[in-house]
Amino acid sequence: MRKILSLMLAVAAPALAQAQTPRDLLNEVIADHWSWYLSTHPVEATARGVRDYDNQIYDISLAARDAQIEAERGFVARLEAVPAQGLEAPDRVNRDVLLWMLRDDIDSDQHPAERLMLFTTYYGWHQGFSGMADGLPFYNRSDYDSYLKRLALYPKQNGDALAITRQAIKGGYVQPCSVLQNYAETISGIVDGKPEDTRFYEPFKRPKPRDISDADWSAMQGQAVAIIRDVLTPEYRKWHDLFVQDYLPHCRKNDSAAALPGGAAWYASRVRAHTTTDLTPDQIHQIGLDEIARIGKRMDEIAAKAGYPSRAAYIQHLRTDPTYYAKTPEELLRVAARQAKTIDGLLPRYFATLPRLPYGLKPIPAAEAEGTTTAYYGPGAPEAGISGTYWVNTSKLDQRPFWELPALTAHEAVPGHHNQIALQQELPLPPFRKYLAGFTAYVEGWALYTEYLGEEMGLYDTPEKMMGRLSYEMWRACRLVVDTGIHAKGWDKARAVAFMKANSALTDANIDAEVNRYISWPGQALGYKLGEIRIRALRAKAEEALGPKFDLRRFHDAILSQGAVPLTVLESQIDGWIAAEKAKG
Repeated sequence: MRKILSLMLAVAAPALAQAQTPRDLLNEVIADHWSWYLSTHPVEATARGVRDYDNQIYDISLAARDAQIEAERGFVARLEAVPAQGLEAPDRVNRDVLLWMLRDDIDSDQHPAERLMLFTTYYGWHQGFSGMADGLPFYNRSDYDSYLKRLALYPKQNGDALAITRQAIKGGYVQPCSVLQNYAETISGIVDGKPEDTRFYEPFKRPKPRDISDADWSAMQGQAVAIIRDVLTPEYRKWHDLFVQDYLPHCRKNDSAAALPGGAAWYASRVRAHTTTDLTPDQIHQIGLDEIARIGKRMDEIAAKAGYPSRAAYIQHLRTDPTYYAKTPEELLRVAARQAKTIDGLLPRYFATLPRLPYGLKPIPAAEAEGTTTAYYGPGAPEAGISGTYWVNTSKLDQRPFWELPALTAHEAVPGHHNQIALQQELPLPPFRKYLAGFTAYVEGWALYTEYLGEEMGLYDTPEKMMGRLSYEMWRACRLVVDTGIHAKGWDKARAVAFMKANSALTDANIDAEVNRYISWPGQALGYKLGEIRIRALRAKAEEALGPKFDLRRFHDAILSQGAVPLTVLESQIDGWIAAEKAKG
């Protein structure tokens, strides 16, 4: 028996030793983490082609959150046990990026404001659920059956969210009164009107799948109407009533995150998370002021070339001349679509690698449009057959000038968010880096960089378009001043709005929506300009180091070829790329 056992151990030893290599240990942790993540994010799992959780939705409860944090601590411990010195460079990046993401989530959970404040003026659980269908496949009966089951599960999610919100109200972790004036409509508007006119019903307006009979299709449509009317609408009314009757009377009077219990520490953590730097709020504030001075000089030059005595006079003209504004939502969408296709035709000159996934253009849903930003991007899901989406705000048409569209489209569609995110989904990376890595400074820094690239692409061929591009850059520089001003220096909303209006060409509606966003989502807006500054600096470094060997298309590929990473990692990657380019014959 002892001899047999010895033989068994001798055979198993090589396999055991092989399984314990640092790379194998790392890959095992990565695989386990991804499986765990999909199990806790079932809608995401369906979008990524994993159909094991098709009849489930996200558990938003604090108990589930505690379990997630405990699991993440376990993954951190396992990753820390993997010796980095035993890994090749790409594996070290995988390890470091996952560690960064997990540690940030664990750190954020230590702050009650992060745990209890479930919505901003930009996003809430009720909006996420209303848009669930946008990320799901609808090809057969099973897809529709699971969707109906998911809709019916909303009372549990909403009940948990309302319980957390009541706890937030009790503890004083509430949004400022100044940003909530139209928020009730973002709740009630989702279920206003007939059930067939809501976003929930949209999948049932598509062509009927072949494996569903006409009679069954009609029955499923009736079931959808009943769920929307009898299940979802009452739940949205509950949230609306709680918001109006209890939340609003207890909203806070101070706009700064620092006014919350533990708010200063929370803001500091959000600054680190969104910038992936160790810059302090004071340093960021000064960077913003310096950028504003630099960009302002260029805006003055454009105003003079356009024949106006001052920047303010030119901006007043741009804000008030009706020829710059669409008369109908369809007109605005048409101009935006033409701008997008114009840029599409220019892309091969500036990028050697382009994504295979296309993107579409849609109006932002009416229930959200009044209080949200001028446009945003929605990532696609190739496994589910879903394209990227360039969402355009068609409300308040007198606040959506045509001269903003070149910079706006470059940022939100191509070569900004769609190019970067769609390419990331195609890279030979672990799934968590393809689909979860979304470092603000990288993702938004890249998109803002592409607005700058638009100058080289010839997008700003009139003074008003160039002023629109510079106004957008000024807007992001103002964010550095305004966000830190509000949350670290005691500014209120009125001061922030006045500062934005004095320095940018943004319209009043855009300024109001943006400042509301900075107040209700501290730190997030800082990543844009800081990321763009770093990417432009890396490009300048590469151009100087490589001289005539510098290839802009290859540089863009180098920036995009590893997906979203912290800025320190990006800098290291570009340094390696520069060295490799130098070594070429």
